[in-house]
Amino acid sequence: MKIGIVGSGALGSNVARALASKGISATIANKSGVASLAPLVAELGPTITAGTIEQAASADIVFVAVPWAALKTLLSSLPAWNHRIVIDGTNPVLFLDPNSPDAKDPSNPLAAFGIKAVDLGGKYSSAVFRELVPGARVVKAFNHVDATVLSQPEVAGGKRTLFFCGDDAAAKAEVRHLLETTGYFPVDLGSLDVGGPLMELPFGPLAMSNFIKI
Repeated sequence: MKIGIVGSGALGSNVARALASKGISATIANKSGVASLAPLVAELGPTITAGTIEQAASADIVFVAVPWAALKTLLSSLPAWNHRIVIDGTNPVLFLDPNSPDAKDPSNPLAAFGIKAVDLGGKYSSAVFRELVPGARVVKAFNHVDATVLSQPEVAGGKRTLFFCGDDAAAKAEVRHLLETTGYFPVDLGSLDVGGPLMELPFGPLAMSNFIKI
């Protein structure tokens, strides 16, 4: 089973680190191109290779780790998903320029954290994401913790808990297996309609939870 990672920021790169620590192969890509990924793949070793976005997105399991603002443009440029598994690691937030008026907006409770929630018109983010990847089997995962801790699935004598959810049982089984193989402790939150709002940053009840299974 081939794995692709689209996005090489904190989220994508730390997922790649976790996979590499267990010798799991993946192709990682970003909008800046293969050459920009040379330092990362050199750090991670032979199991993680750099590729184009199209190459990463052609894998059997595609992990999407790009900012919300870039999501629609990126996904609309990719070929048909043909029932492949897409892991939604995104959250509906915008990252603010610290010198912008938005970063000092007193009406934004998240301004101090450098982010702003995106108004989705009453929808939750995975419902929006699902519409952007027609034909894919969407599983939500990796989004509810600080991305910097993802490179350490096993910590403090236990396994880091990762929530996941989705509507396709077989796709969820594949993602559960991947999480377990990587060293995490997966917890199934049910369907996207149930689990998605629970684990969505910034306001989901389970957002930023960081549990360790001992």
